[in-house]
Amino acid sequence: MASNSSINKLLFLFISSLSIIGLLIAGDPDILTDFVIPANQTNPIIDGNFFTFTGMRVLVGSDPPPAFKVLKASMAEFPALNGQSVSYAVLEFPVGGTNPPHTHPRASELLFLFQGTLQVGFVDTTNKLYTQTLQVGDLFIFPKGLVHFQYNADPKSPALAVSAFGSANPGTVSVPNSVFTTGIDDNILAQSFKTDVATIQKIKAGLAPKP
Repeated sequence: MASNSSINKLLFLFISSLSIIGLLIAGDPDILTDFVIPANQTNPIIDGNFFTFTGMRVLVGSDPPPAFKVLKASMAEFPALNGQSVSYAVLEFPVGGTNPPHTHPRASELLFLFQGTLQVGFVDTTNKLYTQTLQVGDLFIFPKGLVHFQYNADPKSPALAVSAFGSANPGTVSVPNSVFTTGIDDNILAQSFKTDVATIQKIKAGLAPKP
């Protein structure tokens, strides 16, 4: 079982890499060199290792995580992406796993579902909700900057997806965390959500980091 899972995950990453082709025209500034060498390195050795990211190897032979997990290959994790206008994220959803509503302010997201099913959706600037239930092999585009989510509603099977971004640094803004964990006054939130302060405090307590 582990062997088949490993093969599937590697095949998934290979196939999904094709999705980057559609994102090559992206929002990152053009660079005037072939690639960008990190400024904080003195006399760096630039060879094949610089252009190789091995952080996805942990997926090989691994079991589904107990909670939603994202494995990123953005400029922060893979400096060679700087100036290349692409990045990746592998999304692992256990049964009932949710990637809560969030945005990527600097890039659109093209998601490819390799295993399981996913309920996905986004809200446009007119507050219209677009949803879909994805099957294996489906792709779904989340437009740049719009609030979106993914949810594995399957009661028995995990889901595995990969997302390609049109930026080396797409950024992620979590809606729950940005609203309830950044110190916005309880009274402001209570009025905004048409509820009481006690309810706001209960939500904040639920999102607080566990000790």
